Amino acid sequence: MLDLNDIWLFVHVVRAGSFAAAGRKLSMPPNTISRRLQALEAGMGVRLLQRSTRQLNMTAAGREFFERCAPGLEDIEHASASLTESRGEPSGSLRVTAPVDFFDNFSIEWMHEFMSLYPKVQLEFVLSDGRADLIAEGIDLAFRGGVLPDSSLVARKLVESHRGLVASPRYLERHGTPRTLSDLIGHACLAASQAPQHTTWKLEGPEGPESVRVNPRLCVNTAQGQLRAARAGLGVALLPTMLASEDLRNGTLVHILPDYQRDAMGLYAVYVHRRQLPSAVSALIEFFADKLERGIADKGAQVCQEHLARELAAKETKALAERKQGVGERGRQREKVSA
Repeated sequence: MLDLNDIWLFVHVVRAGSFAAAGRKLSMPPNTISRRLQALEAGMGVRLLQRSTRQLNMTAAGREFFERCAPGLEDIEHASASLTESRGEPSGSLRVTAPVDFFDNFSIEWMHEFMSLYPKVQLEFVLSDGRADLIAEGIDLAFRGGVLPDSSLVARKLVESHRGLVASPRYLERHGTPRTLSDLIGHACLAASQAPQHTTWKLEGPEGPESVRVNPRLCVNTAQGQLRAARAGLGVALLPTMLASEDLRNGTLVHILPDYQRDAMGLYAVYVHRRQLPSAVSALIEFFADKLERGIADKGAQVCQEHLARELAAKETKALAERKQGVGERGRQREKVSA
């Protein structure tokens, strides 16, 4: 008869990636774990893991066994946690994955606030731009941006941010402010990839979809890198307003062509479908949702509207001054004629 404890060990070894890592997490000697998994394989009559000095890989049979066992063991672990939580506040360890620049975009101080609210919750953040296998890696929650493909995972949209054109006042003083979309052709632009010689920016304008083909002078493969380059006066960038909101508020960046924007990008909380989501996971999701809904992170749309309102007010003031000047000129002309 199979020992469920050995199956539990097998799942933890796969998630940890090695006997040593699993041993550290479970406070068990790696040799003991290896010996028990050998006994599990002998009892089943099949090899589950391919071992080498440098890495540990699942066999085809091991992968199938893991995919069948891991969800059931997770349900048992979370059922136990739920019973404990039902008698008190959210607790337990959460393994969270997010993009590498996650805490560049969202304040690390938020975690201090969350952990003060829920002192029995321990957080482990795995920052990576790769797509994590939530089940295989034991991930409780993933924060992901962009447009998500269809999948068996549950995704909740936390915030949505459009992309707009921004540049620093220093750059605009030296090179002038673009007045039309086609003006961007003559400007230094910042792009994400250097693969094509030219980059086409597709935006939604007052007359509908429009596009412009720009020749980027500098390419940086992260949004944070493009933000810093724009802030340093290196060119015009097409960035999420959420990312640039603080710079737009303090004036280190300004919107250009504010009535043009690109499709919205969303930030999602992603997790494996469960009948009952652990309360610690729910608490973290609701915490971020509340922060973002109250506009602490995304002031970009408001900033864009304020900037547009200032531009319109400036145009109206200029037009009024020109009309007054015209009236004054006509009055002086009439005085000359009558004289």
